[in-house]
Amino acid sequence: MSVQEYTRSILSELEQNAQKIDEDQAMQLIARIRSAGHIFLQGAGRSGVAIRGFANRLMHLGFSVSVVGDISSPRARPGDLLIIGSGSGETGSLKSLAQKAAESGVGVALVTMKKDSSIARLAGSILVLPGAVTKENDHNLVPFSQPMGSAFEQLCFITYDAIVLELMAQLGETSKTMAARHADLE
Repeated sequence: MSVQEYTRSILSELEQNAQKIDEDQAMQLIARIRSAGHIFLQGAGRSGVAIRGFANRLMHLGFSVSVVGDISSPRARPGDLLIIGSGSGETGSLKSLAQKAAESGVGVALVTMKKDSSIARLAGSILVLPGAVTKENDHNLVPFSQPMGSAFEQLCFITYDAIVLELMAQLGETSKTMAARHADLE
């Protein structure tokens, strides 16, 4: 296959996966974001990269946000929300973080492939995103061959942007109002 063919296959997979997003789960996450005092976000690896982009856009929308571990993160309080992006829902450092948040009265939300994971059991809301689709090949169903968790991580980034678009609509925000919150010391 060529790079162009791989790209089309990836986009096709993402389109199929996007059709499986549970709108009720997404709207519950949006409601929790809107009601949170402060929003903490964290993920590991490539899921962490995607959730950092989400943190940035939430800040552009005017929410009080921080990525866990950043030196400027404030102290967590009851009424705050921790959003974790973890395909497996089993990453050790993220499990510990979710446990600490839950014990502190901080709400936990999880974006994951695994609705029955350890972190999911601590979360008040879960948004399940598929990580792979299957294609028929000689009458057998086989997974599309992107490596590791790529399909989940890609769908996270797109879904976070879709959540931002929904929040923009709900809050009456525009690219112009958001740009006023964009960093100017770069």
